[in-house]
Amino acid sequence: MSLQEQLDEGRRNLEVTLEELHEARRRRTLLINALLKKFPGARAFINGSVAHGDANTPLTDVDCGVVVQEEGYGPDGDGPLALMESAREAIKADLGDEFPNLVVTIKGQKRAVLVRFGAPVTPGQIDFTADVILALDHPSGTGLLIPNTRTDAGWDRAHPERHTELVLAASDATDNVFARTVRLLKHWRQHHGNPLCSWNIKALALGCIADKPRTLLDALYVFFEYAADEIDAGLTDDPAGVAGTIKLPKGMTREGAAQRLREARDKVAEAIGHEEAGRPALAQHALHSVLPGVIADSTEDAQMVEQAGVVLGPASATLVAARTPVRAWASR
Repeated sequence: MSLQEQLDEGRRNLEVTLEELHEARRRRTLLINALLKKFPGARAFINGSVAHGDANTPLTDVDCGVVVQEEGYGPDGDGPLALMESAREAIKADLGDEFPNLVVTIKGQKRAVLVRFGAPVTPGQIDFTADVILALDHPSGTGLLIPNTRTDAGWDRAHPERHTELVLAASDATDNVFARTVRLLKHWRQHHGNPLCSWNIKALALGCIADKPRTLLDALYVFFEYAADEIDAGLTDDPAGVAGTIKLPKGMTREGAAQRLREARDKVAEAIGHEEAGRPALAQHALHSVLPGVIADSTEDAQMVEQAGVVLGPASATLVAARTPVRAWASR
């Protein structure tokens, strides 16, 4: 198979199953209904991988929230704990009969009410959880105030509703290549030292592969080249323009993240070069190093690669020409 065919097969193996997705959405709906009943006039929002259409299997969690219309809360009023406790009680009351092992926690939680269902969605997993956000409309009319129980103010500005709009628009504009590439990139992250959180990956992807359909191979190269330059220059800005920059995972430096991105870029370019030159085994071996578990290693092993003595440049001209302007999401 070509590299593109192997990527297509591999990303399908990563995708959450319809059974997992149906059950996760059903449980999310149960949570939202409980909250809308508890907080009259509230509106629901969804975010995270299930909402964005880029969830991988095994599926272990789901994200949702409601924007409440309660007065007296916010940076100049009360903190979020009372609202979170009300939500906790409502969830336990509405879902406890169906899920007898349900545990709903706010103690120690920074932003969300943590729901442990005590019943996995994916067979073989330990559990399935949900993060539930109790938010307020930001006074400016743009974005939300979401809990931050570790600050005196108690609230941070964010825009999860806009984030979901941007991601879904990108998938529509690219014939789902955006979501499929994000799936592959999340797999890459898990196998290369966790250099970026999943939201950082999506925010960077919005800046370079959100405008048009591409092959998955091209999308990977464009992402890694763009993301390496961006992280080398600084932390990633919030695509919605309200929440500041996105933090790196604990223990990760920008230099370390940029290095991993550059290494992935060079390996993808190497794979492309080998395939264009008619060396499919070498191409597969190079891409396997980026996406182990998605791309199988070639029958020829690493010793064969060393013996080949092939040295490639950083990229093919066709991929360099395919780059999109930076910050493609800024004009949306």
